[in-house]
Order: sequence, then C-alpha cells, then structure tokens
Amino acid sequence: MKETEIVITREDAKLIPFEANVPECLTDEKTIERYLNYVLSDGDETDFKRALGHIAKARGVTKTSKETGISRDSLYKTIIDGTTKDTRFSTIQKLLDSFGFRLKVEHKTA
Repeated sequence: MKETEIVITREDAKLIPFEANVPECLTDEKTIERYLNYVLSDGDETDFKRALGHIAKARGVTKTSKETGISRDSLYKTIIDGTTKDTRFSTIQKLLDSFGFRLKVEHKTA
C-alpha cells in the first residue's frame, strides 16, 4: 500500500477561522515538521504562531497545556486567538519542545 502524502498549501497555513481543517491534517511528526518549516520560510510571526496553534489543536490543547505548563487560557490568547501580540521566546520553545521539535539556524543560501 502506498502512503498518501498530505500537502498543506500556503492558503491552508493562513486559514481563518481557526476551526479550519488544517489541524486534522497534522497527524504525524513528518507532516508537522514540513508544515512548520514551510510556515517559517516566510518569516511571518503571526503565521508561525497560528501554525503552533494548529499543532496544539491537533495534539489537544489540554494535553499541550499540561506538557508546557502554559494555561489553556494563555494558549488560546497567544497562539490560537492571536490576541497576545508579543509572545515570549520561552513560550515558543516550550511549545516546540512539547511537540518534539526545536528551532535550528542554518546558512541562507539564496
């Protein structure tokens, strides 16, 4: 049986309202990794926070809250509703860590 590849387009990454079907597509680490790298490639902070929200929703907001020590209310304000403009880097690190990822710097080639 051939594995089906899930493709998430730029439009999918920016879907609003948050209840869009993007979280339903984020079923495995490889897809989540590709999604985060794709969103990061633009360098838009709002899109990146929205992507973290999609992942939190896909994995379960309550589970993410418990793993990170960030209250559900703060998660919604920070990455789901986007009402908090300035998100601490430590918050992003906690989220990525709970998702099993880390940020990495690499040389820009073009």
